[in-house]
Amino acid sequence: MIEIRRIFCHVEDIHHEFGPPALTPLRRGYIAGVLTNPYAGRYEPDILPMMAQLNDVGIRFAHKLLDHLAVPAQKIEGYGKGALIGSSGELEHGALWHVPGGYAMRELLGWKGDPSDYAAGKGSRTKGQPGNALTIVPSTKKVAGPGATLDVPMTHINAAYVRSHFDAIEVRIPGAPRADELVVILAMSTGPRIHARVGGLKAADIAQWDGLR
Repeated sequence: MIEIRRIFCHVEDIHHEFGPPALTPLRRGYIAGVLTNPYAGRYEPDILPMMAQLNDVGIRFAHKLLDHLAVPAQKIEGYGKGALIGSSGELEHGALWHVPGGYAMRELLGWKGDPSDYAAGKGSRTKGQPGNALTIVPSTKKVAGPGATLDVPMTHINAAYVRSHFDAIEVRIPGAPRADELVVILAMSTGPRIHARVGGLKAADIAQWDGLR
């Protein structure tokens, strides 16, 4: 059911934006896979079989992206995911990526549980204890034609209210998605926006370890 046509990886280092160069540049990137959409051109009531098969794709892509970023998992502070659906598909086909993509990154970065717990919003960490990848992975998706762009949102991996890590990375795969394809995307970053200075909760002040604050 899963046929991968292309894999596209992007990594960038951001040194500054009009201000002084950062002591440590922000590294961020994404991986995008162009897949055949087996449900294109028709309405299929039961699309969950593809979600199960996407689990392995999610794990493979999460590890591959981390390899391309060339940092240890402990250095990842932000993440996000997304999907582009070709014009013969429907938005719900992109929603199949929510659990496989999000669970794969959370598992890689330290969350412990299983896909059914993740889908239900439940983790296996002891309440009140610190850990990694406690935040639900933000996401976006849309039906679009070849060469379309998608702004994939990213937030801090442990607390959604860490304002300095509100970010997005623009994704564009030349020539994809075709009408009968999906593009599934994972994104990660190593820190806050360069020169973040709009206040709010700081990463160093995360205290509740509930995925929010």
